[in-house]
Amino acid sequence: MLKALVCDIDGTMTDSHRRINIGAIECIRRLVDTGVEVVLASGNTACFMDAVCRMIGTSGIFIAENGGVYRIGYEGSLHLEGDQSRCWGAFRILENHFRDKGIVLQLYSDRYRFTDLAFARTVPIEEIKDVLSGIAIKVVDTEYAIHLQSPEINKGLTLQRLASDMGLTPADFLAIGDSINDLEMLEKAGIGVAVANAHPRTREVADWITQEKYGDGMVEAIKKYYSTFSRGTDQPQYSP
Repeated sequence: MLKALVCDIDGTMTDSHRRINIGAIECIRRLVDTGVEVVLASGNTACFMDAVCRMIGTSGIFIAENGGVYRIGYEGSLHLEGDQSRCWGAFRILENHFRDKGIVLQLYSDRYRFTDLAFARTVPIEEIKDVLSGIAIKVVDTEYAIHLQSPEINKGLTLQRLASDMGLTPADFLAIGDSINDLEMLEKAGIGVAVANAHPRTREVADWITQEKYGDGMVEAIKKYYSTFSRGTDQPQYSP
């Protein structure tokens, strides 16, 4: 029986305009009300994730900064994974490179980030990788922002650490995602689901791919693996 859900937000719980799917919120609240732990996982900041958890109605467990930060509950401490100083070093190199071309890189929420850096997708990702070749830094394009991270950080490895702190294992989780930064999370979880709009590489590692896109796909996955949503009973059960 699955004991927990870990799900991405942008592109998975939202629509193509980044509006949260109301049905996905309803499913999450029902899981929470029946004792299933729900973990939200995103490339966004910890303060953003805290607010989203409160508004949706989870117990406050989240993975932020693509695995660089996680927290257990609203009163829990932030666990930081990765070295942001390495990201700053790489960003300064990029900043100088593109400044010479008359391009100014736009950082996102840097004062609220602890382990990675994110900036606007205004320059080619391949050029970024070429400029940083030979430097121990990971470049991730989530299709919402470009992130610089420590190479050893991803949502999947952080799911392992978080699950252990929760007294669970990754096998206890259903994971749902869409982006390249969800790939390792889907691989580590007991069951990994990609919504229909997912990146091709993410689809490749998924155990199942939904018929519906975006938030409708997330609802479809939850109803498939917690079959009592369709039966109307109180306790969700895993359905293969």
